[in-house]
Order: sequence, then C-alpha cells, then structure tokens
Amino acid sequence: MTEQGQNRFPPGAQILVRDEEWLVRIARRTDHDGDRIEAIGVSEFVRDEEAVFFTGIDTVELLEPEKTRLVPDTSSYFRRGRLFLEAVLRKTPLPQTERGLALADRFLLDPLPYQQRPAELALSMRNLRPRILIADVVGLGKTLEIGLTLAELIRRGRGERILVVTPQSVLEQFQHELWTRFSIPLVRLDSLGIQRIQRDIPAGRNPFTHYKRVIISVDTLKNIGQYRHHLERIQWDAVVIDESHNLINQGSQRRALAETLTPRTDALLLASATPHNGDKRSFADLVSLLDPAAIVDRDHYDPAEDLGHLFIRRTKISPEVRNGIGKEWADRGPTRSLRCAANETEERIFAELAEHWLPTPSTSTEFGTADQERTSVSTDPLFAYNVLKTFLSSHKALGELVDRRVTALDKRVADAVAEGKRPDRAIDGEQAALARLRTLVDSMGDGSAPGDSTKLDALVEQLELIGVRPGSDIRAVVFSERVETLKWLAAKVPERLGFTPEKDGGHAAVRVMHGGVVEEQQRVIREEFSLAGSPVRLLFAGDVASEGVNLHRQCHHLIHYDIPWSLIRIEQRNGRIDRYGQRHEPEFRALILTSGQPGAKDDRTVAEKLLVREEEAHKLSGTAEAETGYYRADEEERRLIRELMAGGTVEEFLASAPAADDTDLAGLFGQVDTITEEELPDRAEVPSLFDGDTAAFVGTAFAELYEDHAEDVIGLSRSKDAKQRPYFSLSPDKAPDLLRRLKALPPSYLKEQGVAERMILSFDRGLAQDKLTEAREATDTIWPTVSYLSDIHPVVEWLTDKVLVQFGRQEAPVITSPHVEHPVFLVQGIYSNALGRPTVVRWMAVSADPDAPVGEMTDALRAAKVRPDLARTGGPRDLAHLQSLVPAAVVRAREHLEQYKEEWAQQISVPLAEYRKRLTDWRQESLDSLPGESTRRKRQVEKTAGDQADLLDQLHTTGLPLLRVLAVLDRPAPESTPHETSQETPDHGTPDHAFDPAEN
Repeated sequence: MTEQGQNRFPPGAQILVRDEEWLVRIARRTDHDGDRIEAIGVSEFVRDEEAVFFTGIDTVELLEPEKTRLVPDTSSYFRRGRLFLEAVLRKTPLPQTERGLALADRFLLDPLPYQQRPAELALSMRNLRPRILIADVVGLGKTLEIGLTLAELIRRGRGERILVVTPQSVLEQFQHELWTRFSIPLVRLDSLGIQRIQRDIPAGRNPFTHYKRVIISVDTLKNIGQYRHHLERIQWDAVVIDESHNLINQGSQRRALAETLTPRTDALLLASATPHNGDKRSFADLVSLLDPAAIVDRDHYDPAEDLGHLFIRRTKISPEVRNGIGKEWADRGPTRSLRCAANETEERIFAELAEHWLPTPSTSTEFGTADQERTSVSTDPLFAYNVLKTFLSSHKALGELVDRRVTALDKRVADAVAEGKRPDRAIDGEQAALARLRTLVDSMGDGSAPGDSTKLDALVEQLELIGVRPGSDIRAVVFSERVETLKWLAAKVPERLGFTPEKDGGHAAVRVMHGGVVEEQQRVIREEFSLAGSPVRLLFAGDVASEGVNLHRQCHHLIHYDIPWSLIRIEQRNGRIDRYGQRHEPEFRALILTSGQPGAKDDRTVAEKLLVREEEAHKLSGTAEAETGYYRADEEERRLIRELMAGGTVEEFLASAPAADDTDLAGLFGQVDTITEEELPDRAEVPSLFDGDTAAFVGTAFAELYEDHAEDVIGLSRSKDAKQRPYFSLSPDKAPDLLRRLKALPPSYLKEQGVAERMILSFDRGLAQDKLTEAREATDTIWPTVSYLSDIHPVVEWLTDKVLVQFGRQEAPVITSPHVEHPVFLVQGIYSNALGRPTVVRWMAVSADPDAPVGEMTDALRAAKVRPDLARTGGPRDLAHLQSLVPAAVVRAREHLEQYKEEWAQQISVPLAEYRKRLTDWRQESLDSLPGESTRRKRQVEKTAGDQADLLDQLHTTGLPLLRVLAVLDRPAPESTPHETSQETPDHGTPDHAFDPAEN
C-alpha cells in the first residue's frame, strides 16, 4: 500500500503486468478502478504493443530500485546509455514547481514574446490550474498562443487528452495550424469526421475515449443531449473553447456544453476577441468557468485587480506587440470611402423611403413645432429601417425582402379572416407601399450594363483599378450582409471584368460564401481562396466569414459593398486580412451610396461615419469596441437604430453610449501595455545530454536502433534541397507502431501527402517554412510536403519510446570514464501530489564515497565528460561490487529527498496557502452578502468552496518519493586487472552520427 497521491507509476517507469514488461507512458488516478496506466510493451512477446491497465483490475508490479541490475554499456561511444538517459529526461514531466517555458522557441513560428505570454500566465503561481481567457483583439494570433500553451502542458504531462471546440468555419484552419506549427495532431470529430471513424473503432465505443486529442465544431457538440453521456464519462487534461463569448448566455446550449466540460478538465483555455458584452455580470459568468471563486459580487469588481491572473488582452498598438511583429504584419492603409451618386431610379426609392417608410419625430422650437412627426407606413418601425439597410445593400436584396414581407402580410390577413377577425387596416397601407417599392425595383436594370446600379459600376471600376482581371494574381474579398446581393454580384461582376464563364454559367475565378453554404463547401472555398495556385480571384462573402477566418494568405484587398451598422462587425471584417502574417499593406474600400434628396438617409447618415470612427479607434486603441461601450455587434446595431428612430444621430449615439470607463471594464484594455520586449518570459531549466539538440538526439537514436539497416527496415534516407538544407524521410507503413501513432493525423493530409508510404521530415526551420509557404502556392492542397520536427512530434516521441525499451527489465547502464574517481549512481527522484502529477523532480548523483554530498546528475555527467566523443576504453572495474552498492545508493538518495522535501515543497505550498486564504475570504464574503432566505445560493457557495478546497488538498506534495536508478558512472578497469569483468577494446567508431538527419 502507498500513501494517497503517491505516483507509483511515473512516465518512463518499468512495470510488470501479466508476466510481461511494460514501459509507463502516462498514469492517472481514476475514481473507481485505481490508476489508469497507458503503457507500451518492452518484453519480446509484447514489444511495441500499446495497452491500458487499471490497478484495480490488474496486478501491476513496479520494479523496485534496489533490485536494479547494472549492465555495462558496450555501445559505440556509450551511445545507448546516453540515449536512455536523454529519453528518461524527455519523458519525465516537468514538475509543478517549474513555471518557466520549456518549448517556446522550438516550433515553426517566430518566437514572439507577446505570443508566449498566455502560456506564461497559464503556468503562473497565482493560478490554481492552467485556466485563462485569451482575449487578444482580432489578428494577433490567438491560435498560435493556444498552441504554445498546449505544448507546454504536453511537456508537463498535462496534455495527453485534449479537446478543442471551435466554430465550424475555423475547424480545419485550427487543425492545420496546430499540426504544421506545433506537431500536435487533432482528430476531427465533426459530423463528417465521426462518420469517417465509425468503421475504425469498435461498435458502441465512445469516440472521445478512442482518440486522445480531438477537435470538434461547437455546432456539432452543442447538442448536449446527444453527447452528454459521452462527455460526462471523460476527464480531459485540457479543453480549448474558441469564440468563447458565445458561452455568456445562461441557459443556452453552448453554455450547457461549457458547464459540462469545465468540471471535467484540468486546464481550460477560452479564446475570444470580444470576450464580453459590456455587462459586468455577463463577464463574471464567463470568468466563473475558469475560477468559480474569483469574485464575490458579480456586479462590483475590478477586472484588472480581481481577474488579472485569469485573462490576457492586447491590441496591435500594445508596445510589446508593436515591437515584435516587425515585417510580419504590415500597417493597414486608410479606409477609402467611395461615394456613388444614386441614379434616377435609386433616387425615387430614396424618396419613397423618406416619405413613407422612415419615421421622424416632431422637432420643436421656442416658437412652436418646426417639423411634424411622420410615422412609418410599416406596422413594424424596426422593419422600416431593415428596408433602408437592405436597399443600401442592393435593389436585388430589396426586391427579395419586399417579396418575403408581402407573403408574411398576406398570411396575417388570411389568418385573421380564418379566425373571424377583421385584419389590421394598417396592413393595407404597408401592402400598397410594398407594391410601389416592387415596381421601382423592377424598373432598375439587372446590372449587366453600366448605369443599372451606381454601386455595382463603382465596384467593377475599383476591382479593375486594383488589378483583378484574367491573367492577374491579384485577389479581393467583397463583403455584403445580404445573400441576394452576394449572388447577384457573383453573377454580374466576373463577366464585366472579362472572366469567361464555365459551362454551368459559373466562373472558376469566383466563389460565394455565406451562412447558407454547407459546412464542407465553406471549407473548400476558404482553402481555394488561400492557395496561390488556385484560379479563385474574387470571394463574395457574408459575415459568416468575418469571425475567426483567415483570408490574408493571398489577399490584401477588401471591399465593403455594404457596411454593417456596427463598429465591431466592421472591425471583424477588416481583421480577415489585417492580421499577423499579412506582409502587404491591407487596403480597405467602402462603397457609399449617396442621394441628392433633401432629408434622405443614405450611406453618409450612418455607414460613412462608422467607417471613420472605426479607423480612428484602430489608431488610438487598436480596437473599436471601446468606442461604443457595446461588445456584441447585434446589440450595438439594435441600439443605434433605436437612436435613429428617436431622431438622434450616429454622433449622439457614440457620445451617449456606455463607454468602457463607465462600465468599469476598462481593465480589459491595455492590460500588458507596460511589458517591454526586454522582459522575456522565464525559461524552464530542462537538463539534457544533447544540449537540447533534438536533431542530434534523433540522429543518434536512428544510428543506435537500426545501425546500418535503417534503409531496409524503415526506408530511412536523407537528402538536401537545392539550398543545401537537410531533410530525411522514412516509410511509416514499415513500422506499425509508428503508423498507429500517425492515425491521429488529418485524413486529407495522410492521403494527399501519402504519409503512410513516405513521410518527409526536417529540423531545418527555413526549409519547413518554405514548404508551408509552397503549399499555399499549390492548387490542390494546404498541407506541406515536409513536416517540421518539434520536440513533441509523433516521430520524436516514437523514437524516444523505442530508446527507453533498449534495456531489459530493471536494467541500468554502466558508463565508464577515466574522469571518474569513485562510482557515481545517477538516480531519479519524484514526489507527486494526490492527482499523481510530479511536484518535485530531482536528478541526483550519489557517490560511492560516503563523505561526498549528493550532487546534480548533470554536474556529474559533465565532470565525467560523458559526451559524444567519450570513447570506450574498458569495462567497469568490478561489476559485482558496483551491484552490491545499489541498495546503499538508493537509501542515500531517499534520505536526501526526505531532507529537502519541505524546502522544495514550499515552492508549491506558499501559493496554495495564498489561494486557500482567498477561498476562505470568498466563502465568508459570499455568505455575508446573501439574504437569509437564499438557501439555494448558500448551498451553491458551500459546494464551490468545498470543491475548490478539495482541489487544493490534491495539489499538495504527498506520499513517498519514487526512486529509479538510471545509470552508474565508473572508472574503467585497467587492462591488466585480473578480475576485469569484460574485455573492452578502444572504440574506434565515430561519435553518434552514423545517421544524422541534420547533416550529410
């Protein structure tokens, strides 16, 4: 029996189950079946097989350190021993005490400090668990920030089971970024993905348990009734919810989803560029998902002071962002408002709207009424403004709206007659006005010829000016709020630009994307628009493309054909091409329909003014939402229309809106503006025998594992590109254990690149980036031909596991060096918390000299000069004597751990004690603030406090340490020593690099 929380089975430990030897990959405590252990086979019969064991079901024996058998390392330059030690170092999770970043500079992206801040915040001492809201404004790279944070969690053994929930529109984009940039494969489990994998998993099997790292659209998963029974049975290491502002609405399906997932995950990463709706209570509800005991009063709190450890928000003008982005994000140009004077028919429509549709309140002077109130002909004044907005989009959209309204009014009349009631007489007037509008719309041309529509003429002119034409590579995205407008533009614009129609009447150069386009087709359209080799030059897009979608890869021209009456929506649209990675100056144009009619409400009334204000806000604060105090586009537009209906103006609306200071959410803005580029996030201390050089480790591993047969066994070969940049390739289908790991990769990637047959990899960042760029130049794929090898790449993890099983059951190598005086035992010591996660990890060097203090393993290796050039000159002096010293070395290591346990544990207990005090204060203040009859709320407070206190108890260091003898350093025996245990000859091989993937 062991004390509660002792992690008996840390990654890398060897266990005996069912009379076979296994290597622990990950172990976690379960509620009912003891420890759940994921392991890989070591002994011959189960070698490389993956298995899951439960200590409540199987007898799992941990091989005791005192019984470690010492084995001389006879490999060239002690290659096997060095690889084994490095593999243990890599597989051992970083402890809870390590707050620095371990992998921040090791991925296929620019190492920008501002993008590393979320990972730093998630791991900070003030956070009980890695739970934060990433609230950077549009375009800063929240996906990259999430990837960096997940990678750090993986390195800490806290990222084995990952669930990413995103809108459908960005699902594949997210999947693509995490694989190509970070080597994190996510299995796609949207509706198509689930259908695809049903034949690959056992019938009735929960797909979320079959795959460890998955991505799914919120639209698929929000049907909480369908998936609750699956989700409630799973404990995640990390859950990511993108566009998390959609979780604010209590009682919604998305909120129910979040409340199901939140208690079942350790880490929680929320992301949103618009994280709140201006209401403190709503924002408090969102943050409560991260820490339910963060604030007492949801109506009175300071976001920066009370919640600053739970969220991070920057804008493009934040100093650290501005200093870091350099040439990777060109400054945007001014928004060009292009005024288009209405033609004769359009003027008649303006006159009809002003006279009959748009209500105006009476205005008074000290001498009496100046203007009489004019009511709308519509029975719904809000609909009247919808008529105006629709006309400002296009007459085609107006015609479609009129037809729908006529149908709706006819139904109201028919329903009234059927019920024996008199129809509302006001309907007659609106029906007559609708008929007049229909006649005016019909009198306009269809847009095939100049003069039919002034805005259409202006659009064609601007596209010609930009350079969108047959034979040109220039692309543009044209936004409109109305589907009918998009369809009409897609039908008329291409031919006027000279594009030849295809047999079906469409155009290869044009795509249309809006909410009515099915999910899979939207994905294809986005992919086509992002590939340089694709013929698509024009994307006519609705606002479904304005949130989270990258359109900047091949495009830096955006035209607002119509303008949303929302600063937030304008900013979101512009953010599609104005974002990190945009190397050309983003250019924005907006078509402004103007009227000469006195009192007419044209695009100058609202749209043009909002465009100006959005641009000013971008320059001053980097975001538009602070300008109005509203943080949801629909709410902002609704309030603005009400202001206009009351006789107000856009200026009055902006002046009277609840500014950020008034809502006390100003702490959300400029939170880290004081951070300078010099204040880099702390780096973790990660020991390594290869100086952190993963390429050298991989090359050495291939040389040791396959010697001269790698080409025959796994098809391993290497080469260089035209710029002499190295890469290598192998055939996963020749290595079934590797192929199983790659099954988690996107099927489109596996199929298009033929990865199972041939996988091409490189440690060269420049080569990998060029191949990623080339993929965007292609016509049929977004996936690069070369995979960048990060530290957490499946191939690196596969090799690490194979290296670990090179020694037999409970064996440790003996490495000889002439620079060693007394034998030194290298021992790993781990303390854990009640959740089984390491809190303290020590790498000890225990000398056989009883007077020598216990030292650091890396110091001992350095003193013994254990390097790639340390040649073998003989075996250990007396292997039997060394073996007899093992138990004493284990005792000394255990005593050393016990002696300093409290000192090391203090690094954890101090922040936990601070949180416990905050929790106690929160509980008391929450109870004191409740009226006496609030029994339900009091129970809720007590439950939250109890749950958080239980979690605190589980995070403390507890139990006995786990010890493992990893290796022994000894002086080689003299050649003439009679009791020499093995005759060694000098090692005349070459250090390490019989195969080096980084060099020829």
